[in-house]
Amino acid sequence: MQINLKQQKNELREHFKKIRGEIPTDEKRRLDNKITNRIIGLWAFRECELFVAYVSKPIEVDTIGMIEEAWRSGKRVAVPRCITESFEMEFYYIDSYDDLISGPYGLKEPDPEKCELVSRFSDAFCVVPSIAFDTFGYRLGFGKGYYDRFLSKFDGKKAGACYSSCLTDSLPHGKYDRKADLLATENKLYVFK
Repeated sequence: MQINLKQQKNELREHFKKIRGEIPTDEKRRLDNKITNRIIGLWAFRECELFVAYVSKPIEVDTIGMIEEAWRSGKRVAVPRCITESFEMEFYYIDSYDDLISGPYGLKEPDPEKCELVSRFSDAFCVVPSIAFDTFGYRLGFGKGYYDRFLSKFDGKKAGACYSSCLTDSLPHGKYDRKADLLATENKLYVFK
């Protein structure tokens, strides 16, 4: 009997969450720094005017260094706010971490009372969250489809940030799953067609 796609993805999520959870704190910090340096060294990062990123949770590749480098470089930074009723996201410009409040799923999100809504993404470079990636550029997200919905309309460059231990040859994917253009691990940069 064939396992359905949703069940297969959920099993993989648990597998890769366990791998991530077992990375010692000092090692995670070292890996995060290497991935950050790889991302901020990219032409797509250096040339973008708008850096679009997630605000990382402890289990994710840390985006704090990327966001801070974007601010230092004079870029605008936008982060998502989840609209739980529709599983859509809105992105808002943030100028500091003081612009963030607690949102659903334990995420830090922009305060819509303080922040300006992003209306256009031209000249944007986006780093997308994942639990795992494959060597074709497909990501295993957290299962709600927020980023796949956003990426279906986003026409800028998309990069994944992933630990090598969470990179696999192939992940199951459906017609709504969106590939990244680039993937940065602590060991290598992947470029996808």
